Formats: sequence, structure tokens, C-alpha cells
Amino acid sequence: MAYPVLRYENARLFVLDQTQLPWKTVMLELVDLESVEQAIRTLQVRGAPLIGITAAYGVCVAMNGIGDRERARLRGHEALRRLAATRPTAVNLFWALERMRPIVEALPAQGWRKRLEAEARAIHAETEAQDAAMAEYGVGLLAAGAKVITHCNTGPLATGGRGTALGVLIAGHAKLGLHVYVDETRPRWQGAHLTTWELDGHHVPHTLICDNSAAMLMRSERIHSVWVGADRIAANGDTANKIGTFALAIAARHHGVPFYVVAPTSTVDLALDDGSTIPIEQRSPHEVSEPDGHPIAPAGTAAWNPAFDVTPADLITGIVTERGVLRGTPYDLRAALGAA
Repeated sequence: MAYPVLRYENARLFVLDQTQLPWKTVMLELVDLESVEQAIRTLQVRGAPLIGITAAYGVCVAMNGIGDRERARLRGHEALRRLAATRPTAVNLFWALERMRPIVEALPAQGWRKRLEAEARAIHAETEAQDAAMAEYGVGLLAAGAKVITHCNTGPLATGGRGTALGVLIAGHAKLGLHVYVDETRPRWQGAHLTTWELDGHHVPHTLICDNSAAMLMRSERIHSVWVGADRIAANGDTANKIGTFALAIAARHHGVPFYVVAPTSTVDLALDDGSTIPIEQRSPHEVSEPDGHPIAPAGTAAWNPAFDVTPADLITGIVTERGVLRGTPYDLRAALGAA
């Protein structure tokens, strides 16, 4: 199934509004910096790699209507600052913006817009190439007819390419035939809304499950492995991913089920020794008490809503990157990726 996720043409950025899936497929035109900020904050655009790509193009969009190089440089710095404040956990956002920063700081006298656009397109193309490589490495860890579990959404919707963990599973099904069990992924339901939509489109057999039924499923079914993505990975392998991932990893360890993280090396934050210092985004309590706008608790009920949790590295069987499968006892990603 081919579906548009993001495209940039003639200084115009178009993104698929993921908040309207699976009921409608609506392409949004992000016409200025404010609309790019809004799309990222409200999860119209989501998934760590896709957030990074969108932010890179967002710097370009922010220049629309500006012809003077000095004004463009000032606007570029403003765009870098404001886009960096949209989502605190996804390190790909900051990686992409840091790729754009040197160009903003040293805009050429001529052709500066084309130079910015070229870098944004390069980030997009690199992400697509990384996805393809991760799919190839990840498929080698699967088995024919395997039953697997995944959490949140990590397909093309999350990256603009093939996807990370779900990209592996889509490719794996084409070669081996799989059955994917999909966590709902509360409270925003990315698994129910997005992952099932993608799997259906790619004709991958799948079953939706409540997040809290995964442990029972591992006990009652022969689950081959668990596959998740990542928003930030510390140097020791501790991994931040969508809330609920930590509990899934604990259940997998208890049942002896391999637990794989799939993420490009741009998701690894070598500045952080471990996961204790990964910033965790706190979202509105209404996402818990009023999911999709439907109240499920008495008015005024307090709710705690961290968007991510951190899975300790010792629960992770392997980290699949575009450079291969990293394994750790313990992990030392500075040594493994230091030459990157």
C-alpha cells in the first residue's frame, strides 16, 4: 500500500494528518512556522524520525515571504529555537535541527533557500535509506510464521520511509509470513488507530489487544518476539519509547521472549550516560481522563500522563540500527557508534 506521509514541493510542506486516521486521510498544508509547530505539538505529525524530517522542512517553510538574507538568518534562528521546544523527548528532532543550524548561521549570499532545502531533502533521503537497512537486518531475527507483539506505531507513518520496528515486520511478513499482535497503546491509541491501519494496508495478519493483556498473551501463545521503536536511546542502551514499553519489556523477560528495539543511530544520544536523564514529555491529563474527547472519569479527576517511559538496557535483547544489530552485556553505544 502506498500512502503519502509527507512531501515538500515548491516551498510548500504537506503532511498526512495522523489525528484523523483511520477514519479520514487528510493532507495538511503547513504554510508557516506556526502551523509546523502546531502539527508537531498536536501529534498531527508524530514518530521521532518523521518529527525530525518535518522540523527540517519547517525551517524552510519559515523562510516563506522572506527575500533578504539577514532577515532570513534571524528567522532561521527563531525557527530552530521554536521547533526545538515542540517535543522534548524525540532526539531526532534535535538531530535534524542541528543539521540545519550551520546553514542558517552561514547563509550563502546567493541560493540560500536552495541550500536549506537541499539539506532538508538529504535528511529525508537518509531516513529512507536507514529504514531500508534496518528492515534487512531485522528480518534476519525473525522466523517463518512467527507471532510477534508491537507497541505504538513505528511504520511509514512514523518515519516517512519504511518505518522502524513495523517496517521490519512488514518486510518480515513478505518473506516469512507473520502474525502481529498490536497493543492499543493508550491513551492516544496509536496502535489501534495507526498500526492496524498500516498492517491492513500491507495485508499483514494482525490482532488488536489491550495493552494490559500482553503478558497473558505471552503465557497463552507462542510469541516469538516483541518489536518496538525508540524516541531516544542513552549511551548505555536505556531506551525511551511510548509509555507502556517498559511494562511490555518486563513481561517479555519474565516469559523468555526476545525484546528488540529498532531505531536509527540518529536516535542514540551519546551525551547521556543512561536513561535517568532522558527528558520525559508530560502531556495533558485530559488525554487520560477524556480519550478522544470522551470522558471516562468524573469531572476533575486527576490524571498522570507521561508520554514515554524508559526501558532499562538489560531488558533489551538487541538494538537494530542501520549499521547492524547491537547487543550488549552491557551495551556500550559510545564504543559501538563512536566512529559515526
